[in-house]
Amino acid sequence: MSKPLILGLTGSIGMGKSTVAAMFVELGVPVFDADAVVRDLQGPGGALVASIEAAFPGSTGPSGVDRGRLGQTVFGDPQALERLEAIVHPAVREARREFLRKHGDEKLVVFDIPLLFEKGGIEEVDAALVVAAPPETQRERVLSRPGMTPERFARILALQMPDAEKRARADYVIDTGASLAETRATVAALVDKLKRRTCQKPGGGR
Repeated sequence: MSKPLILGLTGSIGMGKSTVAAMFVELGVPVFDADAVVRDLQGPGGALVASIEAAFPGSTGPSGVDRGRLGQTVFGDPQALERLEAIVHPAVREARREFLRKHGDEKLVVFDIPLLFEKGGIEEVDAALVVAAPPETQRERVLSRPGMTPERFARILALQMPDAEKRARADYVIDTGASLAETRATVAALVDKLKRRTCQKPGGGR
């Protein structure tokens, strides 16, 4: 049995990645949402709560991991972040393998991975799709989020690969600065193209 073509979906904060991921789902394409998996693993009764509490005492409670408190602990501390990733990443990889087992008979699946280029995972996909938007659109979207400040936005951007570099490394780019209808049409055209090319990996393969 041939395996699905795996499309890696990524993009910097505020670029519209979640919106595009939802469009893939609407078109019947299975999407592995790495962030959602992490939320489940760290939520009430989550499989990683005990391990994270052991590594970062006081970072969890009845609702699971206190993401704000944990974020304050690891933000700006590379060693602490590395310890956290050593707990989280193996569990996410196993969830991704289970997702592939479940959807092994599909022509196309999507891995929604925010830090696809920064933290690895690019070797596990057949092609990379970067979702992007003009800088002013990105800034407006992000600063409209509750609790977001220009300073926090700048810190987040500093941890992410510049958008221009992501675009350069991508096999496909979707600009969400257009209307939702235009973006939806672009996604639909890409899905059709990829499903017709399941015997030949796009971008020369990886």
